Amino acid sequence: MAKSLGEVGLEDLYRAGGSTISIKEATHMYQAIAASKASDPDPRRVWKEVMSRRVLKPWHPHHLHQLVYYSVYANWDVSINGPPLYWFPSLDESKITNLGRIMEIHGPKLLGTSYKDPIESFSLFQKFSVQHPETYWSIVLEELSVVFHSSPSCILDNSKKLEPSGAWLPGAVLNIAECCLLPSTHPTKEDNSCALVWREEGRDDLDVNRMTLKELREQVMVVANAVDATFSKGDAIAIDMPMTVSAVVIYLGIILAGCVAVSIADSFAAKEIATRLRVSNAKAIFTQ
Repeated sequence: MAKSLGEVGLEDLYRAGGSTISIKEATHMYQAIAASKASDPDPRRVWKEVMSRRVLKPWHPHHLHQLVYYSVYANWDVSINGPPLYWFPSLDESKITNLGRIMEIHGPKLLGTSYKDPIESFSLFQKFSVQHPETYWSIVLEELSVVFHSSPSCILDNSKKLEPSGAWLPGAVLNIAECCLLPSTHPTKEDNSCALVWREEGRDDLDVNRMTLKELREQVMVVANAVDATFSKGDAIAIDMPMTVSAVVIYLGIILAGCVAVSIADSFAAKEIATRLRVSNAKAIFTQ
């Protein structure tokens, strides 16, 4: 069990900091943390204050970060409050997140004068999403550019007693890879929008690579057409390779072709790979 903030002493901080902090820096850190705790007993606001004071630095060891974080939240009840918060966005940052954007557009219409902003009204909006799933998830599906081949009869069907959580999107038919790749009027899904960001393994000295939605779609279509010409819809196709950009293209291509992607960790031994190929009845495998 973690020490509470009041139990963490100067020596604890200095020891956890190892060679990265001096006793003077540890003392400054101790005083700043004590001042943050004195200003407000709420652990969320204490942690937010610790962060705003920039007490912890990126070069401090992870153990020191953990010590302060878990001591702040030592008496936090996860079962009631959920996971203890780590990052607190500014109001401007919150407004440009996907959820913040949705809240700014739909919050005033759905919540009326009760809506203030994405931070202050988050709990209220979350409660609305639970109480009105038809309204909320219709907004989300449109936001995600989900296109159905056959539309669902409703968002959530609670009439089936054998399914305690209800049946989501009953009757819906879609291809999720198609939804990811189709051009859209959505501002973040235009052809020149960035779809993938990655860096080649072992090349940290180089800039990250980027692929647009159009480029990704073209590469996925090559795989999808090859799979479609060779296999039948519903066939299982395995992928046994690291999570590279090629693996992403292959995965989407298999799904777009209407086949089933069987993911196998590239670290598995041959026997384990064979077992998964047998159990899934895979008709082919992409590997390296």
